[in-house]
This record gives sequence, structure tokens and C-alpha cells, in this order.
Amino acid sequence: MKATTEMKRSTGRVFLPGSVVGILGGGQLGRMVILEGRKMGYRFVTLDPAADCPAGQVADRHIAKGYDDPEGAEALAEAADVIAYEFENVSAEAVKRLERRAALPQGSRLLEVTQHRLREKESLAAGGLPVTPFRAVRNPEEAKRAAEELGLPCVMKTATGGYDGKGQRLIRSAEEAASSWTDLSAGGRELILEQFVPFQKELSVVVARGIRGETASFPVAENIHRDHILHRTIVPAPIDEGIARQAKKLARDAAEHLGVVGLIAVEMFLLEDGRLLINELAPRPHNSGHYTYDACATSQFEQFLRAICGLPLGSPRLLTPAVMVNVLGQHLPGLLEKLPYLPPEVKVHLYGKREARYGRKMGHVTVLADANEALEIIHQIGLWEK
Repeated sequence: MKATTEMKRSTGRVFLPGSVVGILGGGQLGRMVILEGRKMGYRFVTLDPAADCPAGQVADRHIAKGYDDPEGAEALAEAADVIAYEFENVSAEAVKRLERRAALPQGSRLLEVTQHRLREKESLAAGGLPVTPFRAVRNPEEAKRAAEELGLPCVMKTATGGYDGKGQRLIRSAEEAASSWTDLSAGGRELILEQFVPFQKELSVVVARGIRGETASFPVAENIHRDHILHRTIVPAPIDEGIARQAKKLARDAAEHLGVVGLIAVEMFLLEDGRLLINELAPRPHNSGHYTYDACATSQFEQFLRAICGLPLGSPRLLTPAVMVNVLGQHLPGLLEKLPYLPPEVKVHLYGKREARYGRKMGHVTVLADANEALEIIHQIGLWEK
């Protein structure tokens, strides 16, 4: 039965503790939102096709049906007071149908924009926000011409789907752009070609925006990738304070331009000349914000709930410097073996996934220390040397 704790305000709908939050998606992001929400008194129902998904393991109820399944959507809308999506690779049409049936503060429009790389770039550019130079490419000839205009090398990406480096290819010649278009467009997928940017650092800022338009920005993080998968996040990012202020402003501007309710993670390139370019957006909790679970006054997961439920945003203040490192399938056996001997600065988070495949995110560790000390501890643990 739905909770009866909803209050109405002219600025939006408020859902108090005791309300049922529906989570569209059953991954680790939903899991961590639920674990934080339980402390606040919320109840949860999840929708995901996997019966034993990470979020479903900790929810009050799990609906094991596909995201586009009409019965699943009906059950979620009936059970929940307010619904949120925890990742963007779901059908915007399915979210629109849910939006007509239940409160969904993030909205389907934000999803439509951020799950489509071309629409995302066009929307940001229309708002005067700096983005990586790009072109839409609809055939091999356009791809070849765009590669010549943007300069080589450049990067071809599928407009939808793909994550952790999937669905993209580095292009080194105009001829390669034409042939790659044929390969990547299979099945009618739209493609985008982006200029390859020689950046100094990859940064990200997670911003919360509430139902009344208030915002709160978490500290700027530096992200280091391996094989297109986030390897570690360092916070605070080792950058000039002026650049940090600029990065936070850019992230807030993006959140306000898109009318975000909830969270948005803004990934950026820092160029050698000090300029920042927005690379990608994620309209939900983000891997680069996992450090907030242990290192901030309010985690990104609690903040997400506060924003969509209409509560005051919490303080994003950093309590301690930290380094977060992802635990992939190949790291898990070694981590479990070393777990009894880890130093007290190391916080371990595992996601409850059954199969530890190579390259699959199984968890993360956060080392609560400044960057130099944290990296030394990570080196001593010795799981991530290769």
C-alpha cells in the first residue's frame, strides 16, 4: 500500500520518509540509493529484469520484469509514490509512460537529451556551454568530410547506448571514418564524430538541483581511466582554485540549463590553456561521486533522494580527502584475500553481483587520506598494478 505522507507545495511535490520510492533499474547505483534511503525512513520497490540484481537485493520489493514490460511498469507505478531512474540506458518512451502514471521528478525530457550524445551536445551548445567540437554523421561521405573538418585523430561514437568505452572508435584517417561509419551504424544507429581533445586532466562535478531550483555542488574530482573504464577518482582534484570554481559554475550552469531535478554528473576536459570543455553528462548518481559515501557530509545517494523527494539539500562539504578505486571482476578475488589485512583508511563497498567477469564493476574501495598517502596505500594493496 502506498504511504500517505505526501504534502503538496506550489513549487513541487514533497515526499516525506515513509513514502515508497520506485527505482527504475537494479544496478549498484540504485543499491546505494536504497541503502542511504533506509537510514532516512524511505521504502523502496525496484524494476529490473534480473531477479537477483544489486538493488533488488536490498529493496522492500523487486519486480523482475523488463523496463518496457507493460505489467512491470503498471506494478511499479501502482506501488510507488515517486519514481526515479538510476541509469540512462532505458527507453525514454517507457519513462514517459511512467511519468503519466506517477510522480517522476527527473522527467523524461532530461533522459531523452542525456541518453543521446548528439542531442546532448546540441542542447549544451544551444545554451552557450562549451563542448567538445562535434558533427552529426549520417553517411560515409559525411563521416569522411567531418573527419577532415574536425582534424585527425577524432572519435566516432554511437549516439545512444554504449558505456565504459563501448560503441566508440578512434579515427586516424578520413577513409577510416567512412569505413567505421559503416561498421558502427549497423542496425540503424545514429553516430556522432567528436574532435580528439588533447586534455591535461579529466574532471567531473556532481551537482544536485532540487524542486525549487536550489543547487549544491560536490567537490571537483579528477578521474583517471584505464581501457575506457574509470579506474580511480581523486578528490579534491589537484587543480588551481580558480579552475575549480570555474568547473563548479559550469556544472551548475548545465544543471540549470537542462532544468535538472535530482543529480547530474558533468564530465569535463581541462585543456593546457586552462579552458574547460564538457565531455558527457549523466543524469543520476555517478561512479566518480562514489567517494561521497564516505568522505562528504552528505553522500550523492542521499542528496539524490533529498532532491527528488523535495527535501532541503544536504551539505556537500568534503570531510576528508579521498581516492576511490573501482574493483573490477579481475580484482575481486585478490581483494577478498587481502580484506582481513587492509589498513583502517580503506572502506570497501561490494555490490552483490554474482558473476565476477573481467572488466565488470563489482565494487569500489575508498581510501580516506590525501592523494599521496592514498595512492601509496593503493600501491601497497597491489591489486591494480596491471
